[in-house]
Amino acid sequence: MSIKLRLFLILALSTGLVWLSAVLWIEGSTRAQVEKVLDARLSESANMVSSLISDHRIEVGDAASRPATITMPASGDYSRQLSCQIWSLRGDLIGASSGAPSSRLAGREGFASSQIDGEEWRVYSVRNDDLGVTVMVGDRVSVRDNLVYDVVAGLLWPALVILPLLAVLIWISVGRGLAPLERLETALRARSPSDLSPLPAGKAPREIRPIRRALNSLFSQLERVRRTERDFTAFAAHELKTPLAGLRMQAQIARQARDDDARAKALTAIELSVDRTDRMVRQLLDLATVEGDENPPERFDLSDLCVEIAASLRQPAQARAVQLSCDISAELSLATNRFLLFAALRNIAENAILASPQNSKVRLAAWQDEGEVIIQVTDEGPGIHPDDLPRVTDRFFRGRATPFQGSGLGLSIAAAAVIRLHGSLTFPTYDKGQTVEVALPV
Repeated sequence: MSIKLRLFLILALSTGLVWLSAVLWIEGSTRAQVEKVLDARLSESANMVSSLISDHRIEVGDAASRPATITMPASGDYSRQLSCQIWSLRGDLIGASSGAPSSRLAGREGFASSQIDGEEWRVYSVRNDDLGVTVMVGDRVSVRDNLVYDVVAGLLWPALVILPLLAVLIWISVGRGLAPLERLETALRARSPSDLSPLPAGKAPREIRPIRRALNSLFSQLERVRRTERDFTAFAAHELKTPLAGLRMQAQIARQARDDDARAKALTAIELSVDRTDRMVRQLLDLATVEGDENPPERFDLSDLCVEIAASLRQPAQARAVQLSCDISAELSLATNRFLLFAALRNIAENAILASPQNSKVRLAAWQDEGEVIIQVTDEGPGIHPDDLPRVTDRFFRGRATPFQGSGLGLSIAAAAVIRLHGSLTFPTYDKGQTVEVALPV
């Protein structure tokens, strides 16, 4: 359902309910006023008849004669007459108006309601002790209801004409009110998918401005993501092109080499290029997986994870004669995404091994401290230059003191994984080597 139709239905139904409530309120207030006015008329008529009898302007008979006929005033357009009865105090009917029922209208003085021949009557009785009679004047309740219904019908008939016109006006007004939103929709439909420029600033309703700001913010984020992906593709292509070019050149050298030493050096260079390319491809896959991994948390022992990381890095560690040690208690466990933490620590530890000098140590330690698990990877290399720290987790960034030809993706993968784990990645400074610290909530 469109917003326009929804608003129209809400306003139309609200207007109809207000109109119906007004009709019901007017019906109730009109009925109360009609009852008050007609009751007053009954009282006045009964007292008037009693006064006329006292002044002998109306002659009534006695119990033995035929009841006298009393003329009552007509009620105009409502085709009714007040009915009057005069009863002696002994209970004999001695006078009545034409059309009055033969049964006694009421059994007590003052106002009363009674059922006569299946109809409800409203009656007022006044007693004249001087003449020994009781004067009763009444009218049918159905006539009063008809009077109220006529008033309500007078409101409903104009409503049948006004409400359709009001519905048309509401539809037009809602359409004009939503025109800025439709113009925004038209502007967005007219944009090409590659156009991520901000929406033009200009006059707009207050409700549209937050939408425009949110869209501009979204366009800005999408532009940054697209630029990052474009740079990522360019860097990845460049990084893969370099070792592939080296592979081709070393293969040509090996083929043309006349002695075994030259051929062996070329083959060694080929192995290094293959290793570099393999590491680059693996890190690209790690980065893509880290950014999209949705595995649920699981509880595991950190010591087991450290052993797994050491096993996966055995080859580069042996190549540089670097000893990777795990200083983690067997009782320390953590409930989190195991793959993300493995990817983060493996890349940090691999960077540490490649940055360490020959015959040195890389230490991986962990402990719990005030609701956090602290994991540190420490090497004995030259460390990260202080000027490089602000950008050290950027993709494809290589520090000026890096002793090996890396891809610049290791720490960016670690940072992305730690963010997904709701932790923090810091680089505390000590006297020797470099320490990378990961803090995760328990």
